[in-house]
Amino acid sequence: MMQTQVVVIGGGAAGMMAALSARQAGASVTLLEPNEKLGRKLYITGKGRCNLTNNTTPEGVLNNVPRNGRFLYSAVTKFPPGAVMEYFEKLGVPLKTERGGRVFPCSDKAADVIDALFFALKKETVTIRRARAMGLEMTDGRVTGVKLEDGVLPAGAVILATGGVSYPGTGSTGDGYRFAREAGHKIVEPRASLVPLVEDGDTCARMQGLSLKNVTLTVKNQKKKVVFQEQGEMLFTHFGLSGPLVLSASAHGDWSKDRYTAIIDLKPALDEAKLEARILRDVSEAPNKAFHNFLEGLAPRLMIPVLCEKADIPPDMPVNTMTKGQRRRLMETMKHFAIPIAGTRPVKEAIITAGGVKTGEIDPGTMMSKKTRGLFLAGEVIDVDAYTGGFNLQIAWCTGRVAGESAARYAEEERA
Repeated sequence: MMQTQVVVIGGGAAGMMAALSARQAGASVTLLEPNEKLGRKLYITGKGRCNLTNNTTPEGVLNNVPRNGRFLYSAVTKFPPGAVMEYFEKLGVPLKTERGGRVFPCSDKAADVIDALFFALKKETVTIRRARAMGLEMTDGRVTGVKLEDGVLPAGAVILATGGVSYPGTGSTGDGYRFAREAGHKIVEPRASLVPLVEDGDTCARMQGLSLKNVTLTVKNQKKKVVFQEQGEMLFTHFGLSGPLVLSASAHGDWSKDRYTAIIDLKPALDEAKLEARILRDVSEAPNKAFHNFLEGLAPRLMIPVLCEKADIPPDMPVNTMTKGQRRRLMETMKHFAIPIAGTRPVKEAIITAGGVKTGEIDPGTMMSKKTRGLFLAGEVIDVDAYTGGFNLQIAWCTGRVAGESAARYAEEERA
């Protein structure tokens, strides 16, 4: 029996791309996935629409990777977003670009992306085996197979594409970290990234369900240093803050060690002088309104009781009796709406996992382990993560592509 040349552990985005790339490079390939269906996590990306890359340059991708971006330079250059888009269009998935460069299937269905990959795997005669890897078989510092419940599957090369530990229901159980440790790798402690933030208090719960658009979110650490600032959308929840801005902000802090404050500018288009002029104009137009009714022209209704409280202004006070000091407090509250943060939601609720196999222990040009020959790594199991906008899937595709092609090449050379 001919030895299976490349075994891929994990049938997510990186694993499917790695398997296809290894097969197209001439290797025989077996893809191991314990779930009944491949790409379980892809079904929930982009709210079920699958934001599969970002229509930008390689530099644009790297600018959205807060940690270890330089490690990805080779992979992103070899398989940039333009090439990824062309790849999926050729698989029969028409694409569209939305605001911020986000790329989606025209159908808005993640299932179309997964189906296209699945049919490509079938067409390329990749063996898909429903099995859970139990460990790596190693001889003299190189991988020779994958341990399964019913024995060992021989391999000329193994690609580890097991994902992180977020959304464990999709199969991301952290097995890959254990396998990598067995192969001599150091693991940067996995933690949540792109995850909602938990408030230290109950202000957000009082505004649960309120969505804000075109606001600026600034996050400061204990030393008042700005660690994140961006304009966009966010959401108040029963536990704290969520939405695109908040998920991006979560990638910037060391939430378990430092204390942070989220500061919302509700009127980023107006500086304080313009905001004051707006308030004075509104007062002159309706001088007898109660303060809480007057605020309806400035803020969402759900926010008004909290604004009154934070600005320390009686809600029933006639607006034309507002003092200069009260007006100053109102402006301060609207431009600097502060929420102390207690931490993040659990890692299992995170969109992605930060941390993983140390990038310094992986060859960036081939994705092969520097610790164990014949072991290649791809996707979220590596200590690289990015902001929202399709960048994390771009990392999965390009590292999977490089790992697949390199593993096929390595396995062929070992056989020769």
